[in-house]
Amino acid sequence: MATHSFDRLKMPLGFWEGLRQLGIASHEVARKAGLPLTIVTEPTVNIAQYYAIWQAYSDLAGDIAQGMIKLATIYEVTKYPPTILATYHARDYRDALHRMARYKQLCPPERLRMIEDGEECTIDLEWLVTDQSCPPLLVGITLAFLLELGRRGTGQHLIASAVEFSQPMGDVQTLEAYFGCSIRTDASRNRLTLHRKDLDRPFLTYNEELLEILTPALDRTLHERQGNRSVSEMVKWIMKRSFSAGRPNVQMVAKELGMSDRTLQRRLTDENTSFIHLLTQARHEQARMYLADLSFDIKEVAFLIGYEDQNSFYRAFRAWEGDTPANWRGEHAEGYANVEDTPSDRRNIH
Repeated sequence: MATHSFDRLKMPLGFWEGLRQLGIASHEVARKAGLPLTIVTEPTVNIAQYYAIWQAYSDLAGDIAQGMIKLATIYEVTKYPPTILATYHARDYRDALHRMARYKQLCPPERLRMIEDGEECTIDLEWLVTDQSCPPLLVGITLAFLLELGRRGTGQHLIASAVEFSQPMGDVQTLEAYFGCSIRTDASRNRLTLHRKDLDRPFLTYNEELLEILTPALDRTLHERQGNRSVSEMVKWIMKRSFSAGRPNVQMVAKELGMSDRTLQRRLTDENTSFIHLLTQARHEQARMYLADLSFDIKEVAFLIGYEDQNSFYRAFRAWEGDTPANWRGEHAEGYANVEDTPSDRRNIH
């Protein structure tokens, strides 16, 4: 099985320290997660263990919203890894969020997509590995940390414009009191919407000297991490996380990779493949993965892999599998979903 950067994840030391301050012993979390006690001292964990630890904390905390807010507000900045610590010393809130989005690539398993438009700034949270169930509390605390970043950096009690979650998140009133806005829990995505004017607020914690040390080191690590993947892998990675916004094109993918269209196509040719071939392959892999999850209806699957209409998806799937999506699901879904040694490309969803 191929190894990717998100196969081994670092549990921040601040997580265990935060639990201690909340009166939750680390061994309780390990036991609740069904993991050996040595997991607390392990430098890295796999994705299943990572999710299990967060779910265990959620269970011990009780209400998801309460557990999320308590940990987000008690977490000490000094306990953050360098990738996150750098954001607290940014010039302003906008700079901090851009740094967070950039360096999140070094901190799987999530990715942030930030868009400024009009008077708002939306930040979508996307999970790189969607064939495992992410604990709702982890989703919530990830968005809460983004707002907490602005509050701590500016020294002001900033509020969000809107917050959307795709899953139930416990006591909604508690969440609304924390975020300062309405909360939606039946959304199709996980999104934090900020007031764009707040992004111009300077950070009291701005430290130019520290950033001059951290930034080159983090950028070098990011470049090395990306360089360890083939261009084909990176193209499929971008495609898979972009499908819900429509069919990705060469121009968009090339821009994200920081190269011209012609350079991208030449690099793919050197790897004996093409953009169209990778697009078809990525859609096929995603279709199988989503169909294996019975919580998605077939119309949703078509949309999630970039098809505007269900009929086009049906025709493509017949060409791939020689059967309809419904028949394939009936015959293969359960077995496919329970395969433990998952093909790396199927798991590499960004």
